[in-house]
Amino acid sequence: MAQTDDFGFGTQIRKSPYFDATVRWGATAFSVYNHMYIPRAFGDPEQNFWNLVNEAILCDVAAERQVEITGPDAAKFVQKLTPRDLSNMAVGQCKYILITNTEGGILNDPILLRLAENHFWISLADSDVLLWAQGVAVHSGMDIEIREPDVSPLQLQGPKSGEVMKALFGDKIMDLRYYWLREVELDGIPLIVSRTGWSSELGYELYLRDGACGDVLWEKIMAAGAPYGLKPGHTSSIRRIEGGMLSYHADADIHTNPYELGMDRLVSPDMEADFIGKIALRRIRDKGVKRKQVGLRLDCAPLKGPNTSFWPITKGRDTVGKVTSAVYSPRLEQNIALAMVSAEDAEIGTELNVETVFGPARAVVVEKPFFDPKKKIAIAA
Repeated sequence: MAQTDDFGFGTQIRKSPYFDATVRWGATAFSVYNHMYIPRAFGDPEQNFWNLVNEAILCDVAAERQVEITGPDAAKFVQKLTPRDLSNMAVGQCKYILITNTEGGILNDPILLRLAENHFWISLADSDVLLWAQGVAVHSGMDIEIREPDVSPLQLQGPKSGEVMKALFGDKIMDLRYYWLREVELDGIPLIVSRTGWSSELGYELYLRDGACGDVLWEKIMAAGAPYGLKPGHTSSIRRIEGGMLSYHADADIHTNPYELGMDRLVSPDMEADFIGKIALRRIRDKGVKRKQVGLRLDCAPLKGPNTSFWPITKGRDTVGKVTSAVYSPRLEQNIALAMVSAEDAEIGTELNVETVFGPARAVVVEKPFFDPKKKIAIAA
């Protein structure tokens, strides 16, 4: 059995409240996300995928750090950070947002949670938005406080996740709607629970508000989930690519704008409220984009794992883009990929070539998401 000291990059990388528990339950490899360890392997990644889509998995995603914004001007300040119109966001609601800079480039694609009228959490992808927000606040003239609270989320995802939640919290938890949150306790452990997650499956996130309870919380959930086949797991590259979900730094970065990703619905450049990047995003919208994100089907032998470099995409002798995320889907029995290509090569059915590390492959532009495009699974009660 692995020991916690078997994994180490030094004390500059933080451990989550669940770190010891994940090692105890079989984590064999970790990555670094928001300066924190995050489990990336519990054995075979394909089995992890099947555990997720057939039963349920529990994932340590404490590396999804929270930026907490409070104070009389909290709502106005949060709106300044994102081009998504938040004017109708209710207390208790969650929203997927983009955070943009003055050029319209994406700095993060987090989940925003509204805990109270003037109390927000920004649940981060992998980038230092805490520092960005504090920098924006310096000369804003707004009455706010910005900090990183003692909050560490877990993801409970998969078709049996609702049964596990019912075992933990009773029948009342089953009326929690998709992208809404609730404040609860589990045997005195303070939590925020939301119907969200990075899997495109039915799922929940449990935000622990006391890091000292991490080990106890993990064990309580695993015990409650045992009758339903709950397994320890990690976020599934296979499932998130099937669902067309972004991985920041891979599928989007500071040089990517929302229109290139087809995320027009998350941008309201004509709303009255001001936000960072408003002028740039208006200009990009009116001018159009030179490249677009697409889905690809790669016709080659099953990939042995997700890509770890960007693969060039060519058409004839010209390089027209790059593969950002690729994987073999055992459910679809095909290689699938997210890619950024020139706008003129983004039409469905366009044939391209990809230089994979395993050799050249023929590619075809296809619809994305690749599976359950209407998110019926995730939204299901």
